[in-house]
Amino acid sequence: MKKKFNALTPAMTFILLFSIVSLLSDMTHEGAASIRGAYLSLLGASAATIGFVSGLGELAGYSLRLLFGRFADKTKRYWLITIVGYVIDVLAVPALALSGEHGWIFASSLIVIERIGKAIKKPAKSTLMSFAATQEGVGKSFAIAELIDQLGAFLGPVMLYVTLLFKQSGSLQERYAFSLGLLIIPAAATILMLFVTKRKFPNPEHFEPEPKQLVPFRINRKFLLYLGGISLFAFGFIDYSLILMHVSRTHAALSSGLSEATSFVNSGTLPLLYAGAMLIDAAAAMIFGLMYDKKGMRALILSTALSAPFALLVFGTSGNAALLVGIAMWGIGMGAQETILKAAVAGIVPKASRATGYGIFEFVFGVFWFLGSWLLGALYDVSIPVMIAVSVSAQVLAIPLYYLSSRTAE
Repeated sequence: MKKKFNALTPAMTFILLFSIVSLLSDMTHEGAASIRGAYLSLLGASAATIGFVSGLGELAGYSLRLLFGRFADKTKRYWLITIVGYVIDVLAVPALALSGEHGWIFASSLIVIERIGKAIKKPAKSTLMSFAATQEGVGKSFAIAELIDQLGAFLGPVMLYVTLLFKQSGSLQERYAFSLGLLIIPAAATILMLFVTKRKFPNPEHFEPEPKQLVPFRINRKFLLYLGGISLFAFGFIDYSLILMHVSRTHAALSSGLSEATSFVNSGTLPLLYAGAMLIDAAAAMIFGLMYDKKGMRALILSTALSAPFALLVFGTSGNAALLVGIAMWGIGMGAQETILKAAVAGIVPKASRATGYGIFEFVFGVFWFLGSWLLGALYDVSIPVMIAVSVSAQVLAIPLYYLSSRTAE
């Protein structure tokens, strides 16, 4: 038994501890995400507004990563930057409970602040993880991290579901606000676990040996093709807030006059839909992460092909079965992309400039996520079939760029 424990390397121990930090963090913000779209709608936000806010949050959250990625590489203060970002990120979430009636502007501001916190931490955090991941296999390491991370993304929505199940008094808005307030528990645990991990591993950069020759980072054709592929994916991949709003309007019988007991999908089970998507996300992360170490970019191509048609099932049909399959496909896309996209950057960008590389990648991703979220949210109010066509087409068009990137030498 002792021998088996000793087989766990310091690098893998760091990956596991940091993954627990992510688990607790995801319990916080993914718990909120499971009802965020419906909550904003109850506060008075329109579909276009929800799409805009989601996109603006992603734009701020991703574009600022370019700045903080360069700052992290320049200062090498990876831990300090990560901690500051996490504190802003997780504390903004339970503050959503303070939104009063018609408080969609306040709530929207907090969503953007949360994303800014994520922008501060993300390049530094991904870089810290990559130092250890290079010792264990980048696909495998990010897959394990995503698997544990998504356990939190599952537990968060389940926590809200149980809360809503027992909290029957008050209006739906008040019940949602109460549930969001309880997320202060995993938020505080995130910060505590982060300091525990830092204390045990104050210098994770030592996991990856310094290169014999300092290779300057440059944006080559391989990286440009990769950026083109992830841009199309980001543009077409519909944010879950819009999915949730659509489901709450069309499937959950919230305004149809029907009893919620007669509908499989209702206001109480909305968090479970997201929790289920996060379980699929976790499984896909493990499968495609391991596949990436063996097959490279072909794993990304396959995952994109499997997930691309999700909008057709979620928005183009009215049956619960099609909805569940569509959300599962959305989960496959999220899990595979979250794992492989990070692993691919670690393989393309040298150690000394990796935070900058992550910053560039995430800046481009965020700009196109914002543009796509805004356009697709606006199209939802005008023509759902056109929205579906744009979403599916953009993701499918990413596939040949992934292929060309894999075939191009650095």
